[in-house]
Amino acid sequence: MLVSVLVSSLLPFSQTASADIARAEQERLEQCLAKTETAPSEAYEDSLAWLSGGNRPKARHCNAVALMAMGRITEGADRLQALASAPEPISLEDRTLYLTQAGNAWLSSGIPDAAILALTDALKLNPDDADLLTDRAAAYLLADRWTEGLSDLDAALVQRPQNPEALTLRARAHLANENLRAAKADMEAALLLDPENIDILVLRGEIREAIRLSE
Repeated sequence: MLVSVLVSSLLPFSQTASADIARAEQERLEQCLAKTETAPSEAYEDSLAWLSGGNRPKARHCNAVALMAMGRITEGADRLQALASAPEPISLEDRTLYLTQAGNAWLSSGIPDAAILALTDALKLNPDDADLLTDRAAAYLLADRWTEGLSDLDAALVQRPQNPEALTLRARAHLANENLRAAKADMEAALLLDPENIDILVLRGEIREAIRLSE
């Protein structure tokens, strides 16, 4: 009885200490990530110092983001994907975030196949996320995989119909497939939502020229 009483009395202190540690780790991560935007080399050094105290997931996260901010994009993306599959107790939300950031890093580097793999893994964790579907569609389109890209965009627009990015991408896919009526409809819907978007205005000119040539 005495042992059980002692254990139960210690539990609140243990839980409070764990919460304090988690809060401190999150604050340190936020500070490190903020520094990647203004002083990525310093953020990288900070992440190394942080890692010297243990192989913490949040330290590894900032380390990867700092690498990408320094221009070492593929190295950072690789580390994010490794972190997403790490055996440590990491939330599904964080694992999805790491895969999403890796996928977008590959995409921005013009490596669509790697982006598709990372974003597909992210979608396994969050299959109905409209942003993830749109990101993977962008990777499919970059790889000239129009059918798969259109499928993702259709699904993304079911989740979020008023999404100018997804509408613009779908219009571009329709244009590539010479489905000019559908391309025009999606472009016009995107333009209503974001009338000053340069990419949409350029696309409008391309669609108009394609229609003119087809007549």
